[in-house]
Amino acid sequence: MTGRRFWLMGALMLPLAGMAAAPKSIPMEVWKDPSCGCCKDWIAAMEKAGFSVRVSDTGNKGVRAQMGLPAQLGSCHTARVAGYVVEGHVPAREIKRMLREKPDAIGLTVPGMIVGTPGMDGPAYKGIKNPYEVLLVRRDGSTSVYQKYA
Repeated sequence: MTGRRFWLMGALMLPLAGMAAAPKSIPMEVWKDPSCGCCKDWIAAMEKAGFSVRVSDTGNKGVRAQMGLPAQLGSCHTARVAGYVVEGHVPAREIKRMLREKPDAIGLTVPGMIVGTPGMDGPAYKGIKNPYEVLLVRRDGSTSVYQKYA
């Protein structure tokens, strides 16, 4: 093969090499109220972190109960990723950690709507960052602290 042909073949294959190295997105389903702005901001943060999000604007209370998450651990949106429940404003970092560790659990939650969590951290909140805990929810409904944020 001549030098020119070799160069041309390499140039044509370069985009394919980049495609093979690209990380796969992680599928996620989210249920939320259609008018919730903080849910939209959380979803945008998940997409930026590599999740491929499918959204249902049907509310989340019914699906939360169906997935076995106790109501007192609830928030404004519910997600399902790889068979786990993710309730509320859980950071992508902890979701990815859960997917790596694969705990025997229902999933993760940040109950309520805490200012400073992903989706509750935009300009409207003026940089306020309240401390919060990401909870691991076991199959019996009990919880333990998975990660603390100050």
